Amino acid sequence: MTIDEIIIKALAEDIGDGDHTTLATLQADASGKAKLLVKDNGVLCGVDLAERIFHAVDPSIKLNIFIHDGAVIAKGDVVFEVTGNKASILQSERLVLNFMQRLSGIATATARAVKQTEGFNTKILDTRKTTPLLRELEKYAVRTGGGENHRMGLYDMVMIKDNHVDYAGGIVQAIEAVEKYLERTKRKLKIEIEVRNFEELQHVLDHGKIHRIMLDNFSVTDMRKAVLLIDRRFETEASGGITEENIREYASTGVDYISMGALTHQIKSLDLSLKAEIVKPGSI
Repeated sequence: MTIDEIIIKALAEDIGDGDHTTLATLQADASGKAKLLVKDNGVLCGVDLAERIFHAVDPSIKLNIFIHDGAVIAKGDVVFEVTGNKASILQSERLVLNFMQRLSGIATATARAVKQTEGFNTKILDTRKTTPLLRELEKYAVRTGGGENHRMGLYDMVMIKDNHVDYAGGIVQAIEAVEKYLERTKRKLKIEIEVRNFEELQHVLDHGKIHRIMLDNFSVTDMRKAVLLIDRRFETEASGGITEENIREYASTGVDYISMGALTHQIKSLDLSLKAEIVKPGSI
């Protein structure tokens, strides 16, 4: 589903057979102005999406944008002014805020994680723990906050997780099965494999033929030991149990990537508000 399709379906869900409050209280041709106010500190995300939403409701709506995606914002900032039909502005309001608040929350959480790893070469990754159908937008928000994207879905990378290993009968069996599959289907995909302990890690190191090793739920001490053991033969990724409080310790181990599902599924939305401006007749 494209972003435009998501917008159309989301508007249909909200408006239904009509915004009856607006229809009852406003003249059909009344024009007005509103401004998007920031009520939290953080990183802004979703301005371009907001413009697409307004224009999906009413192509004649005009936006005067003062702050763009990726900017650090503070309480009291005005992101943009929107001018046009009052009913169109009100019908767009909730969808604009819902998206912008969530995406800005993700960008803000990501920026905090990136800030914690300053001075190290570790990159911050998201995961597939995203809201169904909104993955493209939420992963964009991670990039806006300074992070990087892991695979987009099941199709663009082979990632052998613990359940794959267990179902396949072991580490080596899983890797060999993937090798045969890629050869048979003539696909060129990077291979990542998750290991849960040093025994599994040694099996991977002995066999090879993968690109990245995910070290799942390793302590900081064990992570440091594992990274030294791998010795840059493969990319390394830390995952599981990593928080804002301990992320810097994990980055200090020399691991290449840290993936955090919390960036997209445990965030606090940023507080934003769309406020109507009282405009004298003839001034718009």
